[in-house]
Amino acid sequence: MVELDFGGVKEHVVTRQEFPVEKAREILKDEIVVSLGYGIQGRAQSLNMRDNGINVIIGQESTGVHKAYYDLAVQDGWVPGKNLFPMEEAAKRGTIKMYLLTDAGQREMWPVIKKTLKEGDALYFSHGFSIVYKDQTGVVPPKNIDVILVAPKGSGTSVRRNFLDGSGINSSYAVYQDYTGRAEDRAKAIGIAIGSGYLFPTTFEKEVYSDLTGERGVLMGALAGIMEAQYYTLREHGHSPSEAFNETVEELTQSLIRLVDENGMDWMYANCSETARIGALRWKERFRDCTKPLFESLYELVASGEETRIVLEKSQAPDYRQKLAEELAAMGNSEMWRAGATVRSLRPKKPKTTE
Repeated sequence: MVELDFGGVKEHVVTRQEFPVEKAREILKDEIVVSLGYGIQGRAQSLNMRDNGINVIIGQESTGVHKAYYDLAVQDGWVPGKNLFPMEEAAKRGTIKMYLLTDAGQREMWPVIKKTLKEGDALYFSHGFSIVYKDQTGVVPPKNIDVILVAPKGSGTSVRRNFLDGSGINSSYAVYQDYTGRAEDRAKAIGIAIGSGYLFPTTFEKEVYSDLTGERGVLMGALAGIMEAQYYTLREHGHSPSEAFNETVEELTQSLIRLVDENGMDWMYANCSETARIGALRWKERFRDCTKPLFESLYELVASGEETRIVLEKSQAPDYRQKLAEELAAMGNSEMWRAGATVRSLRPKKPKTTE
């Protein structure tokens, strides 16, 4: 493992230098890895492992709401009866069962999947949700298996895209239960095989607390909310949709966040005007101080299980998919994001290169 120093805080991580994909292949050579579900993470992780030479099969139902995922698996080259099977049959064949259904789907399918677990198998998660909130999900693994986690810090789309460009998405990993004595090696091997940039250790509990807080906070909820607040403030003061959107979203996504990604927030500040720097440094404190209590409240609701209860309750409502479609449509059809679609359509196209 490699030791990192975060300003005096030491952390050990696993990189592809000391744990190359060849080592992952050796550890997994006698395993049958089954992706239970071909959704966003299931598709990305299984394709990356297949490309890395791991023996992978898919468990995906082929009827009703599941048909689109099944058809996509076939389109991606998985062959029915060879490496594409109904969920329960695939689970019986696998020695490492990657439980990559939605959180609500994991609760629903658990009685079926539990029956397929054999002594020495590994049950793999990419989210600590079902295990940490077992009182709500009912997911309690038997004692004679390994229970492991690798959680990419990005959507499945990014996991696949970054793998293809050679960079990888960083992932956390954890062992909840080590029956075989090989649980950690299994987790690290899959983490490398799915193309992680590097792996950092966590626990199931810490993973789900940070993940649920991050999604509701900076990564999605807070980001969308603060963008809307700024955009509509500018609009109410007479600024055009183009001006409001460019100053709120376009400059962030097309310029500033790329500078942060390249070399850090301080470097981005250093590459902006003096007026921007002075104002941003002053207002950063005000935004931090007014949102910190909100984040504390959010974390408490996550840790208490209240956010989990709401997720499971809403996702199992008979009209959930319809209501979700309506909410997303309302967001997409708002003036702000209609302005975004127009602005994106006007971006100059990259010139085609010739050989």
